[in-house]
Amino acid sequence: MAAEPATRARIHSIDVVRGAVMVLMALDHVRVYSGVPAGGPEAGVFLTRWVTHFCAPAFFFLAGTSAFLKGAGGVAPPGLSRWLATRGLVLVALELTFLRIAWTFNLDYAHYVLAGVIWALGWSMVTLAALVRLPVRVIAVVGLAIVLGHHAIPMWMGAQREAVLAGPWGPLLRVLYFGGGIAPAGGEPGFFVLYSLVPWIGVMATGYAFGQVVTGPPAERATRCLRLGLAATGAFLLLRASQAYGDEPWVPAAGEEPWAAMWILFLATTKYPASLQFLLMTLGPTLLALAALERARDRASGWLAVFGRVPMFFYLLHIPLIHLVALAIATVRTPAAVPWLFGNHPLLPPPVPEGYTWSLGMLYAVTLLVVLLLYAPCRAYAKARAERRWGWTSYI
Repeated sequence: MAAEPATRARIHSIDVVRGAVMVLMALDHVRVYSGVPAGGPEAGVFLTRWVTHFCAPAFFFLAGTSAFLKGAGGVAPPGLSRWLATRGLVLVALELTFLRIAWTFNLDYAHYVLAGVIWALGWSMVTLAALVRLPVRVIAVVGLAIVLGHHAIPMWMGAQREAVLAGPWGPLLRVLYFGGGIAPAGGEPGFFVLYSLVPWIGVMATGYAFGQVVTGPPAERATRCLRLGLAATGAFLLLRASQAYGDEPWVPAAGEEPWAAMWILFLATTKYPASLQFLLMTLGPTLLALAALERARDRASGWLAVFGRVPMFFYLLHIPLIHLVALAIATVRTPAAVPWLFGNHPLLPPPVPEGYTWSLGMLYAVTLLVVLLLYAPCRAYAKARAERRWGWTSYI
């Protein structure tokens, strides 16, 4: 393979934040196989799920930033566009093949194919491949317009939404925005869109434009991240408190019984599709973390940076590893539950077998085990990629 063009020096704070995101992602995906629900009124369960909401927004946003830095490192727009399109299609293919099997350990393609986070990341890269030919300011406007304005789509459709989704344009609208199952005529849904594209294309485009912020001197970069993070977090608090725009109302109507404590209702924003309030709630603190970690050089940040330098490699390894660990635990602890681990995870698993569900302590302990097991291969891969610069490694 030919060597890649020279790239700019890595930005440590980005690697650390991205590494933290990968650890939180592992926590969420261990939860998938633990039987613990994805949120709910219990504080511990809710927070275990809520803290992982930072993963996808940071993942997409910083993927856009990395694309900008690749271009700033000497890759001309035509070459950057080709790389983004090619890598995006590779990721889509991996989602539908390797990751589909890693999640389920079955080949039941007739009944279950999932368009998950890597699918959306891939198509967002393909879209960004077209956008990078434009001036960065135009890309910033496009990205921000999508992030700020996409909530108007369901508001505009109103009560006609279900009728439109049942019509001929329904499958495309589900892929682009609404998500859900897509079925052949007269059949049952077999293709399920978890991450619809429109909001995430906006996040990645905004992250690309953010690349101009992080190319400045470290002190200036930290100041800008701090200001942007405070602005985004403040906007979330204002919009959430007012219930004016960007998500569904969270305060129960008069006489309506709340399903959880009010602080949980306040934080329970909409992820599918990613609402404006959801994105502000997660990207604001992400930017604050970038500012706070600008000078971090301790051992913990160094460990996290290893994962942050090879996030896709980590992702491809952690799903099958978590699945195998869960199988090993079930074989010893609850053998009757082993068949459950061959169901259509993560979206349509069978009901959790009685007596299988893990405690939160066990969930966190298994997450720590998985992260520790992944450290050595991620470090070796990061070192090999940095030293040898194989061309194919730019896609993984």
